[in-house]
This record gives sequence, structure tokens and C-alpha cells, in this order.
Amino acid sequence: MRRILIVGAGQSGLQLGLGLLAHGYNVTIMTERTPDEIRAARVTSTQIMMPSTIELEKPYGLDLWADQVPPIPRAGFTIPGPDGTPVVNWLGEMGGAQSVDQRMKMPAWMELFVERGGNLVVHPVAVSDIDWYTRNYDLVVVAAGKGELVSMFDRDHDKSEFTTPQRQLAVAYFHGATPRPEVGYDALHVNGIPEAGEIIMFPGLTLSGPCDIILLEAVPGGPLDVFGGVRDPDEHWALMRELVRRFAPWDHDRISRAELTDPMCVLSGGFSPIVRKPIAELPSGGLALGIGDVLVTNDPLSGQGSNNAARAADLYLRAILAHGDRPFDAEWMQTLFDAFWDRARHGVKFSTSLLGAPPAHVQMLMGAGNENPAVCDAIMSAFDNPVEFEEFMYDPEKTKAFLAKVGAL
Repeated sequence: MRRILIVGAGQSGLQLGLGLLAHGYNVTIMTERTPDEIRAARVTSTQIMMPSTIELEKPYGLDLWADQVPPIPRAGFTIPGPDGTPVVNWLGEMGGAQSVDQRMKMPAWMELFVERGGNLVVHPVAVSDIDWYTRNYDLVVVAAGKGELVSMFDRDHDKSEFTTPQRQLAVAYFHGATPRPEVGYDALHVNGIPEAGEIIMFPGLTLSGPCDIILLEAVPGGPLDVFGGVRDPDEHWALMRELVRRFAPWDHDRISRAELTDPMCVLSGGFSPIVRKPIAELPSGGLALGIGDVLVTNDPLSGQGSNNAARAADLYLRAILAHGDRPFDAEWMQTLFDAFWDRARHGVKFSTSLLGAPPAHVQMLMGAGNENPAVCDAIMSAFDNPVEFEEFMYDPEKTKAFLAKVGAL
């Protein structure tokens, strides 16, 4: 029986580990925190899962919250003009996304991993430890996207455009929101504030039940970038409500009487989008393979993070099963990453396009959604499969051809 070690207990690590267990592999997952410690900790992300990646969890019985999590079948954009009045305001179908707080999801998956016979080791892991593990396991997969272990994987300069954060992020989970009258409870909505950033609101599920979530994406140094040094949750929440009042007033009444779900439900900070090389070579000559956001980290504005992790876990699982008893050498690792990158590169391109000022043809595309539902549906469904943006997002001529095809031009 092949022995596989996964370092990191997030979406990609646990999904891969549970999949391998189902096929009879001897799997160890190492993580720094127990399930209860994660439940008691601060939120870590906003983790919107798209329809296709939710489907990847079902065959292994990992969709544990299907009857509890609020569905997100629709999503849309509101963009104000110079006078503050929305010039873009529409909704499109996205097929049914969802967001389950990782403080619920990851601990439950960790416990399921143990119940199904996996070996869960709660202990910090250093780079020097990885060197030893590569000599004692058939394959070592690093799924811990933060901390010291990431330094083992070199930056891919050809694939990485940024060296600094393009957005400063602030998150809050809250109860007591009211719906937009024209929308209801079941939509994700992006408020795009020109030259300032984005205020994104959507339903989710947290430890205390159904909730709503705000992800605020601030252009560094802009008017939304005001959370540096804020540590008190109530101050964080008051500041966030004030920013909604100023920059997305149509949503202010929705949250004016809402309350935070718990003292650990706020988060702020920033990171630089990056692509890293997939193989870490240790001093002994051993090799470790990265996965998920260890290798491809997008700004959360594009909604690709957890979805990339889920797709990577599915792809790695199928590749490991197909590889049989052959050694997991550098050639196999690189080929596997290349297959992952063939899809992930479209998410990187999409994410990069969102972080800059939209060119004229994209402004035209977004405006067309006000009158043509087919435009809205095409944009929102492509979040689940970013290669679709190649057909209408990046090239002005393709945008015009698409708009003509759907009768919006």
C-alpha cells in the first residue's frame, strides 16, 4: 500500500486525502491545529464554491451541509457613475454557488478523515521536516498555502505579474441582514466602486447558522483602505457599515441593524497574487509537490481560490490513481502541474483583468447587462469556468461579436 503524506488541512489537502482513503491508500495529513482549535479561531476566508466544484465533493460524501447552506443561484454587479447613481445594475444566473465557513468545513472533514481510517497528526512542520518525510513516504504533497513551507516553492516569474498586494481585504460575517427588495436573499452582489475597490455581499453558513458575508476589496491607499491597525471587532464592523453607507448606500439599510456572528468573524490584511513552481527539491534530493494556493494564489475578487483548490485535488487524485506503483518523480510532478495550469491560467488571467481599470469594451459589456439577461448570465456562469471569458472579455472584437450574437448590439 502506497504511503502518502499531505501537509496542510485545507480544501485541497483534505479533499485529496479523503479521496485517496476511499481508494485504499495509506494517507497521513499533518496540520498545526486541532478541529476544535480551528472552530474557535478567526475566520480565514470567504470561500465561495462554484457549482462544478461542489459536484466534486459529492462522490466522497463531503457535501455535509447541503440542507443547511443558503444557495447562491444568482450574482450580479452594481457600479455607480460619477454622481453615485448606479450605471450598471443587473443579476445573472450562476447555477448555485455556496459558502460554508471553513471553521465549520475543515474541522468536520478532519474528523471524517480520522473516522475513515486516515492518520491525522497535529504538529507544526518545518522545511527540515519535509526533507525527512520525502525519504519515508512515496509522495509528499504540500497543501499549506501560508507560512514557512511556501518558501520551498520558487516564484515563477514568467507566470506572476505582481509583487505587491493589489487589494487590501476586510471581511465580516453577520446576522440580521435584510434582502435587497429586487433580489431576495439568494444572490451574491459585487458593488464595484471606481478607483476605490469592491464591496461584495453574499449569503453563507457559519458556526451559528445562516449568515451574510461582506468581502471588502480596497485599492491600496484608496478611500476603502482604512482597516490597517483596526483590531476591535466592533470597530471593524462599524467602519465597514460606514463604508457601505458612503459607497454603496443602496445596501446600507440591509445591514444597518445587523450584528456580527461572533467575536472572531472579522479579518483584514492583504497578499500578493503569485504563481509558484510546483516542485520543491530538498537537500537530500527528495521532492515535494505543491498543490492549490501553494502554487497559484489569486486575489479573492475573482472567486477562484477554493475552486482552484478543489479542482487541483480532483486532478491530483486521478493522476495518483492512474500512476499505479511507479515512482512519483520530477517528470510526473511537472506533467501533473502543467495539466492543472492548463485550466488555472484562465483564472489567473481573469483575476488579473479584474484588478485593473476596465477598458472601454469591458465597460460596454457590463453596461449591456442592464438590458440583456444573456450578457449577465454569460459573465456570471464564466466565474465557474474562466476559459469562457476568452470568448467575450479580453478582445474588443470578440466582445462586439458576442454582444451582436446575443442581440445586445
